[in-house]
Amino acid sequence: MEPQPIEEKINLIRSALDTKKRVLVSFSGGVDSSVVAAIAHETLGEEAIACTAKSETLPESELIDSIKVANEIGIRHEIINFSELDNPDFVANDSFRCYHCQYMRFQKMYEFAKSMDITTVCDGTNASDVVATHRPGIRAIQELQVFSPLLEFNVTKEEVREIARIYGLSVADKPAMACLSSRIPTGILVTSQRLARVEKAESFITSLGFSQVRVRDHDGIARVEIGKSELTRSKNPLFQKNVNEFLIDLGFEQVIIDPLGYRTGGANMPFIKNKS
Repeated sequence: MEPQPIEEKINLIRSALDTKKRVLVSFSGGVDSSVVAAIAHETLGEEAIACTAKSETLPESELIDSIKVANEIGIRHEIINFSELDNPDFVANDSFRCYHCQYMRFQKMYEFAKSMDITTVCDGTNASDVVATHRPGIRAIQELQVFSPLLEFNVTKEEVREIARIYGLSVADKPAMACLSSRIPTGILVTSQRLARVEKAESFITSLGFSQVRVRDHDGIARVEIGKSELTRSKNPLFQKNVNEFLIDLGFEQVIIDPLGYRTGGANMPFIKNKS
């Protein structure tokens, strides 16, 4: 069977959105939600609204990016506030943390949508997301009947980036960015202090010119993951010295530059703790 042309998938998404009349797009400013927002704005104009949920797990840099990209698209952009830390199940950080987070987030989205007389909430879940072995957040999206047009019409991550280039979006090649709580391994409590420490650590490292960075908080031990294309630069002794000093000042007990670099789900991967 011939692969479905990307233009055909875009047209199918347009048609589906057109039947919704008015939509609220859950908008992080990442490439997936930006593509949905761009197509929704093109299709529905002022009847499409992008909405960003601001909480302790959202890095300030990502909030700034969401504002910038919404302006780039031309879509109306709203920001709502909530806190996952109000939910003890989320704070406990079990293997369904993402489920608790997404359920709360989209409940808030639906509340806001209802206040604007909108019944359809969209998100950027794509076809590549569902092949992951453990994605409890998708379960929450399905339970709340969020409309995921990229998933509905089998748009893969690679195709999402292609569509972003077609629409001239600046985030077409932006690395994936999970929420800050993903830096804390399962079983370690998620606290505002840990989230803030991770955010400051990652912000410092990106300020040194690195684009893909994760600082995993293993109960006081900071494990720094750098994107594989930038891993060689991370071996610079001056870089390692500066990172070590900055993160120790933030309150970490020890800093480890992971030689394997960034990988998805790295917070729960084993590593050697050398506290000698």
